Amino acid sequence: MLLSHNFNLSNNELTALNREKFAQVFIDGLKEQNQIKCSYINNPHWVVEIIFPTAEFAPQEIGQMCGEILIKHRKSQQPDSKLTTDTLILGGRKTTPATSMSPTSLQIGEWGVDVVETLPAHVFLEEIAWEKMIADKPSDGIFKIEFSQD
Repeated sequence: MLLSHNFNLSNNELTALNREKFAQVFIDGLKEQNQIKCSYINNPHWVVEIIFPTAEFAPQEIGQMCGEILIKHRKSQQPDSKLTTDTLILGGRKTTPATSMSPTSLQIGEWGVDVVETLPAHVFLEEIAWEKMIADKPSDGIFKIEFSQD
C-alpha cells in the first residue's frame, strides 16, 4: 500500500508536514505492529509504503489505522487537543498498468491511498467528484474513511 498526502488547507489550520515528517508519523505510529513494515519512499506522488500481511489485515483496516495515527499526531500538536479539520483516507486498488517503471510506482493490484487533510470533507469530495470517480469501480476495489471533527 502506498500513501500520498493531500494537504488541502491554506489558513494555518494545521502545520504543514514535509514528506519526511509525514512519513515519520506513520513509521512511528506503526512501529509496534511487528507484522507491518512502513517506510518513506522517494516518488513524486507517493510518500509512504506500508507492507502488511493481507491474510491478517484488510486494506481498509490499514487505512483506518493510518487515519487514527494521523489524527492522534495532529491532536498532540494542538494546545487544546481539538481539531477543526477533517481527514479523509481514500483508497483504490490499481487496475491499469503503471505509468512509470520506477520501483516506487503503484503497480496493478496494489492499493494507493490519498490521505487528505481538509476543511469540510464533503466539500472536498464534491470538488473532486468522488461519487462520479468511483461510479464504475468495483466496491471491493475502493474505500473511503472519513474522520470529521464536527
